[in-house]
Amino acid sequence: MMTACSPSDEGKRAAPTVGFVVASSSPVPIITALNGRVLAYESSEVRPQVNGIILKRLFTEGGYVRAGQPLFQIDPSLYQAAANQASANVVAAKATAEAATARADRLRPLAEMEAVAQQDYTDAVAEARQARAAVAQNDAALQTAQINLRFTTVPAPISGRIGRSFFTPGALVSNNQAQPLASIQRMDQVYVDMQQSSAELLALQRALANGGAVPGSAAVQLKLEDGSDYPYSGTVKFSEVTVNESTGTVTLRAVFQNPQGALLPGMFVQAVFDPAFDPAAYLVPQPALQRDFGGQAFVYIVGKDNKVEMRIVSASRTYGTNWVITSGLKRGDRIITQGINNLRQGMPIKPVPANTPQNVGAPAGQPADKPAG
Repeated sequence: MMTACSPSDEGKRAAPTVGFVVASSSPVPIITALNGRVLAYESSEVRPQVNGIILKRLFTEGGYVRAGQPLFQIDPSLYQAAANQASANVVAAKATAEAATARADRLRPLAEMEAVAQQDYTDAVAEARQARAAVAQNDAALQTAQINLRFTTVPAPISGRIGRSFFTPGALVSNNQAQPLASIQRMDQVYVDMQQSSAELLALQRALANGGAVPGSAAVQLKLEDGSDYPYSGTVKFSEVTVNESTGTVTLRAVFQNPQGALLPGMFVQAVFDPAFDPAAYLVPQPALQRDFGGQAFVYIVGKDNKVEMRIVSASRTYGTNWVITSGLKRGDRIITQGINNLRQGMPIKPVPANTPQNVGAPAGQPADKPAG
């Protein structure tokens, strides 16, 4: 026959043992996670600067090219002929200039002796000057022709990985065409552009201004599309000074080393960094924090005379396995983290440091070294 426990028996029950940690404030990073897109550190389109037929492609598609390396050879026949003609024109202009200069030199003493008309000497000097100007003009035309001839070999403007060729040998290209011959991207380093809400940025700036936060690190960690961590950290370089009107975001740019080429232009990533620190927050193990029916966060602490005290706190984010408490606690509070079930305000408890080993004795009336039978 079972008998109910009397109120006096219930009051004699031993106080439950609970584990606690001592509250201690410390700087806690304010972690920011933003979606981003990978961009090449340098990008260049290979374009022809003269018109002509492509004779050869001088690179391997998808390979690495160096700045100045020849990529395409355009038929140079017309440009070689133009250069030869310009060179001949220079020779002819120099001959004419020499003759005009010699004639002016011969007429000078005669004009001084008035053996020839002064006007004849003046005309000879003018012709010599015009001849020398013609030499300069033909020199410039020769340089232009030589530059155009050099442009028949299309070089790589930057070093990097080159993509596929959009034109094959035999294709006609021009210096004003819309499509490039190929594209080169430098990827030993890459940019990651991130979008941050202007409201979040403003809140962070205010917290830094009023002392609610202190500047953090510019280091950035990446999570790739498959959820893995990128092994190299990057650095935030700058943020835009204007807000995108359509999205209400500000672009932040970070740079990363990319020695294995794992980051490809256009790839989506998640950037995680800590632009600021909360200088005096409390880290509380997640099991210790509870919420009431209204969503208000609270923890139990060891109060006066070892009785339970419920404390309302502010906890808006987590850091690792802990809640970040920004208000409601003070240094030295003993926060109950173990044995929380069935606790209530004012309840007597036996507090011990968290994770303290508990002694488990043998059942009453039975020796410790004798198995129960």
